Amino acid sequence: MGHTVYYVTRIDRWEEFRGFLGKICEGLGFRLVGGDDYVLILPECYGVEPLKIKKNGEGFVKTNLIEPCHSIYLLVLHSASSFGSVEVWED
Repeated sequence: MGHTVYYVTRIDRWEEFRGFLGKICEGLGFRLVGGDDYVLILPECYGVEPLKIKKNGEGFVKTNLIEPCHSIYLLVLHSASSFGSVEVWED
């Protein structure tokens, strides 16, 4: 099984993006932690890795197509484009 989401991010409005993610995670019951240039979303789905989004950079996360976390991660990553630019692809 195994499914990976790959992404490249450039977030221009970082503080706004972090606030947006905070609201989403609070509503979903996920934990959000982070530093000055990254955030980490800790989901409640077994078998899904935490999603680490860097202010500027690339990353990947194994979701194993486990729902609803897989779809939530895709929505979060595509939503990030409202605060900068994001490229997302899967395998």
